Amino acid sequence: MRILLIISRFLVGVLFIISGLIKANDTIGFSYKLAEYFEVFGMEWFVPFALLTAVSICIFEILLGVMLLLGSRIKLISWSLLLMIVFFTFLTFFSAYFNKVTDCGCFGDALKLTPWQSFTKDMVLLFFILLLFKSQNKIQSLFTKKAENKINLLILLLSCYFVWHTYSHLPTKDFRPYAIGENIPEGMLIPKDAKQDVFEDIWYYELDGETQQFTTEQEPWKIEGAKYVDRKTKLIEKGYEPPIHDFSISKDEVDITDSILSAKKAYLVIAYNIGKTNAEASKKLTDLYLACEKKGITFVALSASSDELIDVFRHENNIMFPYHFTDETTLKTIVRSNPGLVKIEEGTIIGKWHFNDFPSIEKLTN
Repeated sequence: MRILLIISRFLVGVLFIISGLIKANDTIGFSYKLAEYFEVFGMEWFVPFALLTAVSICIFEILLGVMLLLGSRIKLISWSLLLMIVFFTFLTFFSAYFNKVTDCGCFGDALKLTPWQSFTKDMVLLFFILLLFKSQNKIQSLFTKKAENKINLLILLLSCYFVWHTYSHLPTKDFRPYAIGENIPEGMLIPKDAKQDVFEDIWYYELDGETQQFTTEQEPWKIEGAKYVDRKTKLIEKGYEPPIHDFSISKDEVDITDSILSAKKAYLVIAYNIGKTNAEASKKLTDLYLACEKKGITFVALSASSDELIDVFRHENNIMFPYHFTDETTLKTIVRSNPGLVKIEEGTIIGKWHFNDFPSIEKLTN
């Protein structure tokens, strides 16, 4: 029993620390996932607080994990762990059963779990946390209360700094398909032997005065007296989906994706929502745009906002370069900055910068 308690303490503590650090590495991405949950539960009014909630959860998870390993404030930690895992178990079960959110975001983009995998993971964690909760009186602290307080405060400050750093710059480790070194065209390829989507047709026929459901194998059209009402196609099993499946660039409904990805050198300005983009940073990019024009370097600004909003923004801030359209989710995935800057060479991502870290024009163009 004592060995199982030690294993439970170590496993839960380390898992919470890893989960918190991975999410803290990309709090903006985690906030997008939380916003998705809020919308599913009809809590759209809470979406503006998604980032604050994401930051709080990340720091809290790291702190819980460390304090559990240290044996610090074990009664408080036991209750906190139990309440958190019960809440998240309900959340993952709801997502899995109703197929509302396809990825829980527990480990960010580092490890994708299906809804049922997430629920299973939470059930296993629930078992170990219940064991810890029941045996909390047997868990001894490794340090004195004074030493505990100093360590806990240090961990809290370090966690806050790490979250601030990754938010104000870019994630320390990029797990997305648009990481530096990745080739966008290659990420869009589908292997010849890739698994295909499996669909099932549901047929609706009126029989004996009431509408009934039939499968294709039942061939309802051969049933005497059956009258066709409707047919719906249901996805039974998801096939292979390439890491990059929604990247495209268009202007005035003309697709220019291939020309941009084949350019020897190109700079992409990412501003997924023109109303939320940093205006001062966007103004600085005008100099890069002019320098690129002089040297024949491809320069493209991308946004998912409407032409009307973009025109107002350009006029108010004296922005010289035009914007092209790309899907908002894609732009959010490419770089966690609004605006952000991406350098590609023949489709391969060479550099990515947060607007707080834009290099000098000379360095970018030379």
